[in-house]
Amino acid sequence: MIADMNKYDLEDRLIRFAANIIRLAELLPNTPIGNHMKGQIVRSGTSPALNYGEAQGAESKNDFIHKMSVCLKELRETFVAIKIIKQSGLIKNLNMLEDCYVENNELISIFVKSIETAKRNNKK
Repeated sequence: MIADMNKYDLEDRLIRFAANIIRLAELLPNTPIGNHMKGQIVRSGTSPALNYGEAQGAESKNDFIHKMSVCLKELRETFVAIKIIKQSGLIKNLNMLEDCYVENNELISIFVKSIETAKRNNKK
């Protein structure tokens, strides 16, 4: 599936993921902890879509790899935030939380493979 995915499919997927993260954040309680986690997950969960757009306009192969690595870093940060939210019981809608968790994990895998491929191709 990853090999068949084009850059527009991935961009759309990242945008859908960002929108789902925003919806998930809206479910967090209006408490100091809920608001902290809300800000954290919105920043890291929307960043990959924005940074992926920058990667598409990269000035060099190294710049592309760097920007893709930023996307991966933010996806990993979001993944940990989702785990914290899940384990702390801040959200009762576990279906939405699980959907974001699964998609986040798949996106991490896609970016790991894409970065590996870009690095391999950059050495040629």
